[in-house]
Amino acid sequence: MALKAISTTALPLRQWPAPGEWTYQDYLDLPDDGNRYEIIWGELYMMTPAPSTRHQRISRNLEYAFWDYIQEHNLGEVLYAPCDLVIEPGATPVQPDILFISRERLEIITEKNVSGVPDLLVEILSAGNPYYDRVTKFRLYEQAGVPEYWLIDPDVRTIEVFVLRDTKYQLWGRFGPDETATSTVLSGFGIIVNHIFPSE
Repeated sequence: MALKAISTTALPLRQWPAPGEWTYQDYLDLPDDGNRYEIIWGELYMMTPAPSTRHQRISRNLEYAFWDYIQEHNLGEVLYAPCDLVIEPGATPVQPDILFISRERLEIITEKNVSGVPDLLVEILSAGNPYYDRVTKFRLYEQAGVPEYWLIDPDVRTIEVFVLRDTKYQLWGRFGPDETATSTVLSGFGIIVNHIFPSE
């Protein structure tokens, strides 16, 4: 999902925080203007534009595959955007495309949000701003200690899986269209990469 840092001049007149000082409460105070926002390290970002139909189909297909496997093995819970993920201090909040929370850690799911570190996160790259998911969120999730991070590139039909090793992400695998993407967190799970992409 493409995002851009925004100026408070684009928001209704009131005393908004300075850049770098935004909090989750400030996020909750934002107007219901039809936009989706994220806050990373105190900076406010606006998601723009809305997800494409291709993006939505990819997210749906992978989420269904995760859900079937996780339900079959009673492993936990799968959630998907829009869902607020709050990881203090960096993410207040962000909205990953897909989240997996293991059965042992379901208490981090609250009525309003997920408040804590999920076991696995997925982001689908946007042609408009791949840097945001590849660098900004990559660093955020790495520093927060998210055990596994999936990056999906719709343009080249790949899935990159990163796993946390000694506080740093290492590439577990870069899986092409006819390959089976696997997970260290969801042991035994696999999906042929092409199966998550809609027919062109």
